[in-house]
Amino acid sequence: MKAKWKALTKQQLFLPIFSLIVVLLINLIKDPGFFQIGLQNGVLYGRLIDILNRGSEIAILAVGQTLVVAVSAGTDISVGSVMSLTACGTCMMLAGYGNNSVNELAVPMGVGILFGLVLALLCGCMNGALVAKLKIQPMVATLILYTGARAIGLVLCNNQITYIRYEPYKYFGNFIPGCPIPTPIFIAAAVIALMTLFLKKTALGLYIQSVGINSKASRISGINADMICFWCYAICGLCAGIAGIIASSRIYSADSNNIGLNYEMDAILAVALGGNNLGGGKFNLSGSIVGAYTIQAITTTLLAMGVSTDQAPVVKAIIVIAIVVVQAPAFKQMLAERAAKKNAVRKEAA
Repeated sequence: MKAKWKALTKQQLFLPIFSLIVVLLINLIKDPGFFQIGLQNGVLYGRLIDILNRGSEIAILAVGQTLVVAVSAGTDISVGSVMSLTACGTCMMLAGYGNNSVNELAVPMGVGILFGLVLALLCGCMNGALVAKLKIQPMVATLILYTGARAIGLVLCNNQITYIRYEPYKYFGNFIPGCPIPTPIFIAAAVIALMTLFLKKTALGLYIQSVGINSKASRISGINADMICFWCYAICGLCAGIAGIIASSRIYSADSNNIGLNYEMDAILAVALGGNNLGGGKFNLSGSIVGAYTIQAITTTLLAMGVSTDQAPVVKAIIVIAIVVVQAPAFKQMLAERAAKKNAVRKEAA
């Protein structure tokens, strides 16, 4: 039994799942009805539904961020701003430039959404070109859009919040009539499933790990390391675009200053909480997804406990630091060394 438990604790997903369970149990102790799910006005509601719903954007961002971290040993800090730019571009196309509130669309909804996603993809391609081709450090390369994308979005929306009061546009971030489950959950599940299928059924996952571990050796073996890195950043940009459309649909508008605010930090933390090595190489997409919902569970817990939105990031940072330290290889090695010393002392005493 002890051997099985030891083997279980060494699994990469053990600590992310354990952390999530601990957060959920804290909620259960504080509120015995935490796990209750009800049906009201034809839609599901409850704390768990809120976590799955509100955590959808972070989960989608974590998918792209995982690939970026694995391939380049760096992070894309522009994803929150790209979310904002995508939302602004989409709403501007749907409303028509200069209009700040519309009930009828200027172009078909599919055209507006496609325009926003193309913007996001171009942002990802720009980041990929700077990192893969020009060899600029990932954080420096993505800092350009981190600071500039929101301003571009504000220009697209003519320096105003653009409201889209067209009913079908609201479905992406809320509920489809007749369906009790929030639409963002379906979108997140589809993105995760497609990416998992793509990584499992093609050699992309192996190539990403190979480039992340040793890009020079990958080139010698015939892998186009620059192209693999480029497309990982492009995928990350596209994921940010999808998350941006969900966020915009939730509030029926494009708010350049607030959509995606601080989401880049949550996405990076989700990857770290998932047990992934921020130094690149091997990655676990499942761990990042668990990490994303753990982040959202922590946020939901703090708000339920009455912690203000200004204080919540501080408390969340302390909790996350504790979880990340526990998962750190150096901390695990220290515990292993202490256990070995204790065993040695016991043997000598015997």
